[in-house]
Amino acid sequence: MAKKPFASSADLGEKVETLEVLAEGVYALTAEGDPNVCAVEGEDFIVAFEARATPKAANDWLEQLREHTDKPVKYLVLSHYHAVRVLGASAYNAESIIAHEKTKFLIEERGMQDWASEFGRMPRLFREPDGIPGLTHPDIVFNDRLEIPLGGDRGSLVLQYCGRGHTAGDIVAWLPKQKILFAGDLVEAAAALYTGDAFHFDWASETLDNVKAFEAEVLVGGRGAVAHGREAVDAAIEQTRGFLNGMIEKVGEVHKRGGTLKEAFEATHEHLEPKFGMWPIFEHCLPFDVQRLWDEFEGTDWPRIWTDERDQEVWDQLQD
Repeated sequence: MAKKPFASSADLGEKVETLEVLAEGVYALTAEGDPNVCAVEGEDFIVAFEARATPKAANDWLEQLREHTDKPVKYLVLSHYHAVRVLGASAYNAESIIAHEKTKFLIEERGMQDWASEFGRMPRLFREPDGIPGLTHPDIVFNDRLEIPLGGDRGSLVLQYCGRGHTAGDIVAWLPKQKILFAGDLVEAAAALYTGDAFHFDWASETLDNVKAFEAEVLVGGRGAVAHGREAVDAAIEQTRGFLNGMIEKVGEVHKRGGTLKEAFEATHEHLEPKFGMWPIFEHCLPFDVQRLWDEFEGTDWPRIWTDERDQEVWDQLQD
């Protein structure tokens, strides 16, 4: 059998991007399983949610947004730290960049390694990588909740920490008036989960419970289509939980009986593939997901740093 191309290195085809106006002044850009980005208009400013992998990729999104509004970006919100989510920040010319305090820590701890790792895994997302000026550092950090008044009768945008999940520092953005939730990578709608820096047990239980408690009418996940209506929102959340619990079940069984990491990967792949295998980045993510969950079963609470060398080592070990 031919060896699978490393991660998403062979995924070079362009994705169709779709800009949706979710409510007056509320925008989401989805891209067939590529990372989603969002924006909310205040009275005389914009709050952007997620930054994309390069300034060029961010500018491509901003060009589409400018067809609807010419207000300046006052705040750029980072839902969490992964290179593909933040390195395009300079394109926004934002007054301030907002993130959770743990996201700030992760940037400082592993920013350059993550950059090298993700560039090797997903080269297509890094449009014109030479345009990246360096790591993105937030200047406004918070621990629990931050409210941004939007002005006039627009209400507020609430940034909320729901617990450890996709990373240690994921936040969601909530529009109470419109009941719209930007969930970042805590929820994926018909897209596979990347969990290489995750806290699987927290995420699958209390953290997703906290996300569900918003009772959103519209949810924009980190990847995949926008979920419209409570039934679709809850389905996206539970689909995310199902992926996590399926991993926990199968990796846990193999670990408990003293099996190997590769056996855990094979059992998990066999279990998840019929339901989730057709989704974007399933084959890419699963080796890294299983390695991280195995580490948790081994007692490693804080995720080990991914480097491009470690990426290739894990991939080769599990894909032989």
